[in-house]
Amino acid sequence: MLIGHIETLAASASTWGFLLIIVFMTIESSFIPFPSEVVMIPAGFLAARGGLSTGNPLLDATLAVACGTIGSLLGAFVNYYLFSWLGTPFLERYGKYFFLPPPSLARATELFRQYGAGATFVCRLLPAIRQLISIPAGLARMPLGSFTFWTGLGAGIWVTVLTVVGYLVGSRTATMSYAELVHEGTAMVKRHFVWLIPALLVAFAGYVALTKRIMKTKAEAVTPAPSATA
Repeated sequence: MLIGHIETLAASASTWGFLLIIVFMTIESSFIPFPSEVVMIPAGFLAARGGLSTGNPLLDATLAVACGTIGSLLGAFVNYYLFSWLGTPFLERYGKYFFLPPPSLARATELFRQYGAGATFVCRLLPAIRQLISIPAGLARMPLGSFTFWTGLGAGIWVTVLTVVGYLVGSRTATMSYAELVHEGTAMVKRHFVWLIPALLVAFAGYVALTKRIMKTKAEAVTPAPSATA
């Protein structure tokens, strides 16, 4: 049913396509459950077929990635500010009414507590938890600049992956229904996701090692030298 509704809206993609990408990715990145695959894979497909606003495939794909990333950031800001205002007690009592199952929220909170900014980046690329990681960031009042950078980086990578998948499919065929496109594109992402995980782990390990080194250097810099004894 969801795919059918979005397919209807996609008919006006040449006029409203980029705005629709921002709107739907804002919804997807907030606490409302909404799959990014049904937005960004078709966006890449339409870009490859010249079906977005400029008619230039590469320019349309680039603009789609930019709009998808902007929408993801806007949705993340909704979570960040809303739940930093509502607070943890509200979530514990009413979270289930905001599509926030306690196990998923607890997992996101624990990951953020342990790894902070690194978790904000990595979790933006993981299914089921990518939208939720901005909530504990808001609850902890994570510095906004750091939150924006790591969220934008992770969201940008994910949006690019989906757009490229749609673009590749669109380059091969024009005779495919919206539902077939989404299903084939999603299957392609899942087949190659196994290669993304090791790369993320390596990047995350590098981030943790660098952070520890910086913290150690700062600690050594502020530790007073022992006084000389007579």
